[in-house]
Amino acid sequence: MMKILDFLNNKLEMWICVILMSAIGIVLSFQVIMRYIFHSSLGWSEELARYMFVWLVFIGISYGAKVMRHIKIDAFLFLFPKILRPYIVILGDVLSLVFAIAVIYLGWGMVQTQLMIGQLSPAMRIPMWIVYLAPIVGFGLASIRLIQGIIYHIKHLKDGEGDPNAEIEQ
Repeated sequence: MMKILDFLNNKLEMWICVILMSAIGIVLSFQVIMRYIFHSSLGWSEELARYMFVWLVFIGISYGAKVMRHIKIDAFLFLFPKILRPYIVILGDVLSLVFAIAVIYLGWGMVQTQLMIGQLSPAMRIPMWIVYLAPIVGFGLASIRLIQGIIYHIKHLKDGEGDPNAEIEQ
């Protein structure tokens, strides 16, 4: 059970991104082969690749939060005295968490609308709520990672250790 939890905590987003990126490459390569060698285009391949890319981006947001590699303005951080920098990092994580919760809330409304309407994708005929669920899942996972980061930084405030840009060690 601990191995499963360890995998979910440490590797889940990375493996989902690897699988999605590989699948996108395979689908688009297959489309190119079909189009230029067999002169027959697949109607669904671009749509599938597009929707996988959407999921890849939102899961990647969570992975970026986990490894603390999101775009930051480091120059802004260095404007503050060294003693205040960890607090600024925590404030940034809290603001990111507020944004993530707002995206989850607004995204849920969009998913509910799609469930009521019952819209299907044009080529593959999959329910569009599946595509609209990506921001909720991605920012939901990012919220968990941001909370982990906030806890990590607060724990390390007392001992004065901890690089504000270091990956969260669980």
